[in-house]
Amino acid sequence: MLKYLSVTPLLPAAVALYYGESVLPFVVTIVVMAALGVGLERLRSADDLGHREAFLLVALTWLAVPVLGTIPYLVAGQGTVAHPVDALFESMSGFTTTGSTVLGEISFERHSHGILLWRQLTQWLGGMGIIVLMVAILPELSVGGAQVMDAEAPGPSLEKLTPRIQDTARALWKIYVGFTVAAIAVYYGLHLAGFADNMDFYNAVSHALTTLPTGGFSPEGRSIEAFSPAIQWAVIGFMVVAGTNFALFWHVLNGDSDRLTGNSEFRAYLASMGVIGALLAILLFTGAGLERVPESIGQLSGDFENSLRQSLFQTAAIVTTTGYASMDFNAWDASAKTVLLLAMFLGGSAGSAAGSIKIVRWVLVRKTIARELFTTVHPEAVRPVRLRDDVVDEEPLRGVFVFVLTFLAIFAVSTVVIFLDGLWMGLDLSGLEAISVAIATLGNIGPGVGIVGPMNSFHDFSAPAKLYMVFLMWIGRLEILSVLVILTPTYWRR
Repeated sequence: MLKYLSVTPLLPAAVALYYGESVLPFVVTIVVMAALGVGLERLRSADDLGHREAFLLVALTWLAVPVLGTIPYLVAGQGTVAHPVDALFESMSGFTTTGSTVLGEISFERHSHGILLWRQLTQWLGGMGIIVLMVAILPELSVGGAQVMDAEAPGPSLEKLTPRIQDTARALWKIYVGFTVAAIAVYYGLHLAGFADNMDFYNAVSHALTTLPTGGFSPEGRSIEAFSPAIQWAVIGFMVVAGTNFALFWHVLNGDSDRLTGNSEFRAYLASMGVIGALLAILLFTGAGLERVPESIGQLSGDFENSLRQSLFQTAAIVTTTGYASMDFNAWDASAKTVLLLAMFLGGSAGSAAGSIKIVRWVLVRKTIARELFTTVHPEAVRPVRLRDDVVDEEPLRGVFVFVLTFLAIFAVSTVVIFLDGLWMGLDLSGLEAISVAIATLGNIGPGVGIVGPMNSFHDFSAPAKLYMVFLMWIGRLEILSVLVILTPTYWRR
């Protein structure tokens, strides 16, 4: 896999050449990745991948690739990412599509076009999944491919679309590439039509590469706030698409549109964003959700279109875990920021590029609780939990509750760890800020509130805290249990 991934730095290298910048960071990356890949390939066993090996392959791949992804930052030596810990943080945040950053000032004066595009590209590669990409192009992984894809895929289970798992991987990546090209066309088309002067072709490609993977990195220091309302509305649409189960689009393309409109998870996904967006729109339009800053109130209070756009944008960005920002929501008051904080625990659809807990799990939790309340009153009743008219077995339900409880337990411990580190570093973190840091990294969301708000960075945290956040991003992207299982003694026993 490393051997084939070594070709990916060619794109930012070409961009660096176009802008007259150094290509050394990418040449070094290509050489190291290719040499390591070829070397490891000579050690490869002829045995097929089993269920246990799949977990180890996925966990190690998602650790090795971000580690090698630090090479362009370290060789370039520009800005804060020249430090190895910062470089690893930025790389892991990229490949896991988290979107948290330690760059500080983001500008072309400080960072080259090639390096900033590498940040964008890492998120695009990680969005649909490195393993899914490799299964799609490597015949060697077609045997055992289902196990590794299931271990990597975000959500309770992977829907097999075709008889051959390799064809399923290819179908998912074709849809992913298709929407990326569509985003580039729309963004740049708005520029050509005169609706977005600064959305040139470089920016169009850069933002398409981080919209579809729900990543949130931007070469603009002010994120999507730097662009016109027309671009912001377009980004909202593509974020909603990116947070939808990509398998549903496959069914639509094959003439089965009922699978989309009749999907209970998809309806819950849209409904949750609609409710949160409407609540925030009311708070912003009335001024009740804004800090008493005249400029902020003048921007939003009483302006229906602006209030609606900002509320829907931030709702979509947080629920889909994209992490873009159309304004600095640190200017919002505690009530509006608390609504956003709660939205961070939702996540997008299973089978999408989104992170966090996922809507389908909350749907199953709600239905299971409703069943328990019913059977408490009617103990003789048999009432199965259904999803899309299919009965959900007890084993997947148990897995959902184990995941949710494990996620919340790790989140709670991480909040305390980050809060104590903030005190040690003299950051004067509030409880709300520590909570937002923990969920932003574990849920692969990106920005938090306060010191880690959308226009700030994670640079001021200590090196141990950043390494801990790297661990949270790593296990969060792989749905926690896929990594934790290899850390148990039982895994290593025969």
